[in-house]
Amino acid sequence: MANVTDQVFLRRHNLGTVLRHLRDSGPRSRARIATETGLNKATVSSLVAELEERGLVREGDIERGQVGRPGQAVEIDGRVCGLGVELGIDHIATHVLDLRGESVASRRIPVGVHELGPEQTLGRLATLIEEITVEVAAVGRDIVGVAVGVPGLVETAHGTLRVATNLGWRDISVVHELMSLLKGPAYSILLDNDANLAAIAEHAMGAATGARTMVYVTGEVGVGGGVIVNGQVMRGAEGYAGEVGHMVVAADGLLCGCGRRGCWETVAGLPAMLRQVADPDDPIADPALDLEQRLAEIVRRAELGDARTLRGLDAVGTGVGLGVSILANVFNPQVIVLGGFFAVLSEYVVPAIENELASRMVARSLSGCRVERSAYPFAAAARGGAHVVLETVLADPMSVLRTAHAGGGR
Repeated sequence: MANVTDQVFLRRHNLGTVLRHLRDSGPRSRARIATETGLNKATVSSLVAELEERGLVREGDIERGQVGRPGQAVEIDGRVCGLGVELGIDHIATHVLDLRGESVASRRIPVGVHELGPEQTLGRLATLIEEITVEVAAVGRDIVGVAVGVPGLVETAHGTLRVATNLGWRDISVVHELMSLLKGPAYSILLDNDANLAAIAEHAMGAATGARTMVYVTGEVGVGGGVIVNGQVMRGAEGYAGEVGHMVVAADGLLCGCGRRGCWETVAGLPAMLRQVADPDDPIADPALDLEQRLAEIVRRAELGDARTLRGLDAVGTGVGLGVSILANVFNPQVIVLGGFFAVLSEYVVPAIENELASRMVARSLSGCRVERSAYPFAAAARGGAHVVLETVLADPMSVLRTAHAGGGR
C-alpha cells in the first residue's frame, strides 16, 4: 500500500515539474523537457500525455533551432482558469487568469457590502461567480477554483472570516455559505485576507516581481497590509498576521472602528485622507460618488496646484510613511508596494513617505528599499486570488479531471 502511495506521490510531483517548467520556460519539445528537468524521455512522454488528457497542455509548433531533428513542441493550454474575487467595502472585483497567466475576464462592480450585510452580499457574490463561470465556458474555458479575498482576520483552513471591522462582519463561514449557494460546485473555494492576495499578485506578476522580501500596503476605507518573506506570505501562528491598519501610531489619536484609539488607519485611511483635502460638504467627501471618480477629482485639483489638496496629500503621505517605516524596520523589505488610493495618489504622497522612511529607518538608507506603485491599484487581490488557484493546479495537476475537450484548438 505504501508503495502505491509513493508512486502516486511521485507521479503527481513529476506532472507538476513538467507543467511548471512549461509555464516558466515556454513551449518545449519532449526531448528538451527531459534534458532540462532530468526526467527520462519515456517518462516525459507519459507525463505529457496525461497532462494533455487533463487539458493542461497541448501540441504546439515544430521546435526549430535545436540540435538534432526538430521536435513537436508542447505548450501550456489556456483552457484551465482560476477566478479571484475581492470583496471590498463598496465593491466586488473579479479577475480570471488562465494557466498561461493571461487575463481572460475582469469586472469591478459597485456594491454597498456594509449596508447589504453577509447574507445578501454572499448571495450576490454567488450569482456573480455563476455568471462568470458560464461566460468563460462559452469561450471554451473552465473555472477550476475560486479564491475570495476579504478585508479582515481569516481562518484560511476553515474558510471562515473571524472579524472584518470595516465590513461589520464577524464569524462568517464564507466558504461554506458560498458552496451551499452554488449547490456544491465541482471546483474548490478558498478564502484569504485581501491584502495577502494582493501581495501575492504584486510579487508574482506586479511591482515586486523577483523580490525576496516585500511589504504591501493598501489604502481604502481602512489600511491593509501583506508581507512576503523569502517568497512566502507571513501568516502568523493563527493566520492573522498582516492587520497593520490597527498598529497604534498615535496613543491619544482618533477612535478607530476597532474600538481603539490612534490606529494607523485613523491617520492614513480614506476618511483621514478626505478630511485632509476637503470639507464635509465637498462632493468628493460624498460616499455615494464612486471612489475612482473622487480620486480623479483630487488628482485634478493637485495638478492645478490647489494648496489645500497638496497640503492634505503631504500630510497623508507623512501618516503613511510613519506606519511604513515601522514595517520597514521590522521586515527590512526590498520593496514597499503602495496599493489602493495610495497608488492612485502616489505622485503626491511618495515624497513624504520617503522622507519618513529616511528619518525613521534604523538603516538610515533607502538604497536597499524602494517604494513602488501597485501595478493593479484596485484589482490586485482578485488577480492574486486567481494566481493562487492556478498554483494549486501546478502543485497537483491530478486535481484537474481528465476531459473530453483535451487537446483542443488554440
